[in-house]
Amino acid sequence: MIYNTLAGYYDCLVKDDEATQDWVKWIGKYVSPCKTLELACGSGEITEQLSEKGYQVTALDLSAQMVEQAKAKDVEGKIEFFVQDMKDLSNFSSFDTILCLCDSFNYILSKEEISAFIKEVSEHLNENGYFLFDTHSLDRMSEFEEEWNETGIFEDGCGYQWSISSEQDWLYQDFAFYLPNGEMIQEHHLQKIYDPAWLEEELRQYFEIVSVDTDFILPGIQEGEKYFYVLRKR
Repeated sequence: MIYNTLAGYYDCLVKDDEATQDWVKWIGKYVSPCKTLELACGSGEITEQLSEKGYQVTALDLSAQMVEQAKAKDVEGKIEFFVQDMKDLSNFSSFDTILCLCDSFNYILSKEEISAFIKEVSEHLNENGYFLFDTHSLDRMSEFEEEWNETGIFEDGCGYQWSISSEQDWLYQDFAFYLPNGEMIQEHHLQKIYDPAWLEEELRQYFEIVSVDTDFILPGIQEGEKYFYVLRKR
């Protein structure tokens, strides 16, 4: 299971308050506070910010450890959390908005699963409900043709190595944690990058495409790191 050891260090590695505000502003541009489901909520940074702004948030993640990190931030207990796979929403009713953020979409590893996921999301949205998500851009494949590496030591003395590489339409992220007791723990993450032309065809079966931007502010599909989709249920 990924995000086991990583969950405890996730915020140390990637927490970015400015980026969190950018996410929240982007969401707020299209949907006002409403009944919202966040898929793959991670450590709950965006989740908590949305809750504070009045969104009625339900959140889920496949990693129990990540959910525990997110719950710890919800000091007022306003958010309902679930540990489960985002590809199966059969235990839920419907929502005004569903979110899948921070390249979580790319953890779905086949076109068949993507098609089923899009349909599943549409079935759990109210009439004219919104689906907002992002994906890695095609440029990420060339960006990581040469392996990228980062190393460091956390405050508790745990060392780490983080590497990212790409091959065809696959993105590999590998983590090694060197605990103070001498133990080493590894986590391997695999993501798939999808052609936006194919993805648009799949999305149009169930959604009106309201907006597609690159890196929050660039209109359409351009050179950049992420594509941002805003969809309205047909």
